Amino acid sequence: MDPPESTRMVRFFQKFTCTAKGQHPGDGTGQEVQTENVTVAEGGVAEITCRLHQYDGSIVVIQNPARQTLFFNGTRALKDERFQLEEFSPRRVRIRLSDARLEDEGGYFCQLYTEDTHHQIATLTVLVAPENPVVEVREQAVEGGEVELSCLVPRSRPAAVLRWYRDRKELKGVSSQQENGKVWRVMSTVRFRVDRKDDGGIVICEAQNQALPTGHSKQTQYELDVQYSPTARIHASQAVVREGDTLVLTCAVAGNPRPNQIRWNRGNDSLPERAEAMGETLTLPGLVSADNGTYTCEASNKHGHARALYVLVVYDPGAVVEAQTSVPYAIVGGILALLVFLIICVLVGMVWCSVRQKGSYLTHEASGLDEQGEAREAFLNGSDGHKRKEEFFI
Repeated sequence: MDPPESTRMVRFFQKFTCTAKGQHPGDGTGQEVQTENVTVAEGGVAEITCRLHQYDGSIVVIQNPARQTLFFNGTRALKDERFQLEEFSPRRVRIRLSDARLEDEGGYFCQLYTEDTHHQIATLTVLVAPENPVVEVREQAVEGGEVELSCLVPRSRPAAVLRWYRDRKELKGVSSQQENGKVWRVMSTVRFRVDRKDDGGIVICEAQNQALPTGHSKQTQYELDVQYSPTARIHASQAVVREGDTLVLTCAVAGNPRPNQIRWNRGNDSLPERAEAMGETLTLPGLVSADNGTYTCEASNKHGHARALYVLVVYDPGAVVEAQTSVPYAIVGGILALLVFLIICVLVGMVWCSVRQKGSYLTHEASGLDEQGEAREAFLNGSDGHKRKEEFFI
């Protein structure tokens, strides 16, 4: 009875069958031996099979590429525990190779000894999957400049295909490869411009070849390190400060490399004696109006300098109350001034209207006197003995 078959291995390439024929003793019927080429990934499991047709019990020998006998009619001949005889039957001979290595690659002989010796070769091909690529930067990246990255796969067979990705978009790289024995050394480089916003960004190098399962790849992520000049901004612990309050100012600094020293100043004056400056924070306890002024924090690295300003105005609660109390008196005084102004305007208007009406009356009377001019002149010249009284409207 045939021994149970082991789990089937995964083959990568199309199988190729070879046949050898021999004569069956006595009746001339031909015997056949068939083999299949096998491809396996390094470290994987390969099955080498010799198929027998019309087998009559003749001697079958399996040899490795170095022509060392592995099995003789089902009996182990070479002490390499990686090779195991899985099946020996009139139909086939099947051996299993574990932890396949590059040195295992080559032709495995299936020999059938009849009147004439015939053999067929099963070619074993070992592929080498790429390991995780090694990504390195050529020189330190600085904002506004270019960065050059290299991606290296030292061993692969066949030569790995390298691709670059950034923000889910493929970058165009330049690849080169070098054969080293049975494996290939592959490298790819890529260049692009960077800014401060690119600091901490991820660039991916991906490697693929036929030794990996379909749809799989080996990837390495590289985090960009972009250096840039610092920035600074001051944050206050409270918006409105009054006498007696404690104010804490924080200087928020960003930069690569990060500034390791922060300096606090107050305009052209020195900091108050009560002030406590510790790194990014400046504490001002028991505020008084004498603490007013423009406070600055300064930070620098090898790429530049940053400076932030904060104007401190300490409010006096007593002055605020006094100002609020004086507000009603100011309003009353304004209203009285407005009333006096209105009264003066009304009086001026009345006088102007009165003068205008009187001027119009005199004008009409003058016009009447002109029309009666001739009658008056006749009356005066008519008689010297009579005297008349004349009235004029002035």
